[in-house]
Amino acid sequence: MSAKKNILIIDINHWDREQLSRTNVPWESKYNLLLYEYESRWHRPSFDALTYIEDTIKKFKRAELTGIASSGDYPGCILAAAIAAELGFPAPTAESVLTCSHKYYSRLAQREAAPKAAPRSFLINPGKIKKEDITLDFPLFIKPVKSWSSVLARRVDSFDEMKSFLSQPTVRRFKTRYLRSFNRLVERYTKFESNGGCFLAEQLMKGHQVTVEGFVFRGDAQVFAVVDSIMYPGTISFERFEYPSSLPESVQRRMACIAKKVLRRIGYDNGMFNIEMFYDSQKDLIQIVEINPRMVGQFADLVEKVNGTNTYEIMLALAAGERPVVKKRKGKFKVAASFVLRCFEDKRVVRLPDRNQINKLKRLLPETLVHLFYEEGERMSDYEHMDDVESYSYAMINMGAQDRSSLLAAFDQAKKHLTFSFADIN
Repeated sequence: MSAKKNILIIDINHWDREQLSRTNVPWESKYNLLLYEYESRWHRPSFDALTYIEDTIKKFKRAELTGIASSGDYPGCILAAAIAAELGFPAPTAESVLTCSHKYYSRLAQREAAPKAAPRSFLINPGKIKKEDITLDFPLFIKPVKSWSSVLARRVDSFDEMKSFLSQPTVRRFKTRYLRSFNRLVERYTKFESNGGCFLAEQLMKGHQVTVEGFVFRGDAQVFAVVDSIMYPGTISFERFEYPSSLPESVQRRMACIAKKVLRRIGYDNGMFNIEMFYDSQKDLIQIVEINPRMVGQFADLVEKVNGTNTYEIMLALAAGERPVVKKRKGKFKVAASFVLRCFEDKRVVRLPDRNQINKLKRLLPETLVHLFYEEGERMSDYEHMDDVESYSYAMINMGAQDRSSLLAAFDQAKKHLTFSFADIN
């Protein structure tokens, strides 16, 4: 039997801990996983991405590694690409990862590869915005060129509303706290003229929203999952993600084709991706929301529940330089979903489900995952837990079932078994 391959996992998140700590999984006999926690997290002003890269290379240069991976949106996937290049491991280039991550330069590539899939947009500097710079009619959707989740993304209906929002202290704090390392990475690995401090303004998109998830191995791009994104009514806040998608197979194939064209134009290779898209059935139009050069940890067990392949298995195979083998519809369930529990106003967390409650739920509904974002006593508006401009996500529940109605019924049952209590902020 051949020796196990050593894979370094960086920028560890809760999905990594949940999935990679499991036993009796396919990758257990193939890989030794080194989960590297770093003392200074990216959201602290003291974090320096370039120092992290240098320190990690020094620490693991003689560790007989085979590859490196990260499921982290930022800075994980960018750092992993940069470190992999230095150590000679298979991975996307740092430049291609940054091109995907920077929403403006990603849009430029999309326009070249799939013009109809790229909504009209323009770049705006929050500190120097002028009315004459607006090249599209309102309403518009604005978002930072680099962010996470839906932070600071919103619809604006007039120039005054846009200017007022972009002048808020939250925007200024976001630029100084979140973007320092991103800007240094852009400067080091690209020739971009604009760093992460700007916003993108673009036409509104509508329709059926999905996430297209796949990988590229030695130039061959494959899509293995299309996941429906369902919002709380009247908001841009995700309520749940359902797999498999309810879109027609023909539309899903077109989405896969668009994804492959754009990734080829960017030069993205040997890595995972997820691309958020809209399908407007009235216009028969597919448009790209954004490209994320990484897997979705939140969806890993959803794909496993339905297909039989956990997406962490795909990530590890790519890191080891191996072609992933993906099963199709071989899982225990026909459908699966990740439900997002939210509050739409700031609250203080009084009580959360304890370990006994969660374990009891898992015995009742096997293979259910529960993740909590806060601890008792915390205020939801704590910056590190920020999700979008409208709400605060406080828990996620991942479940599988044999049909959609059974899935929704199981979620209702789960909520009855888990105790959440919140208090108003005085």
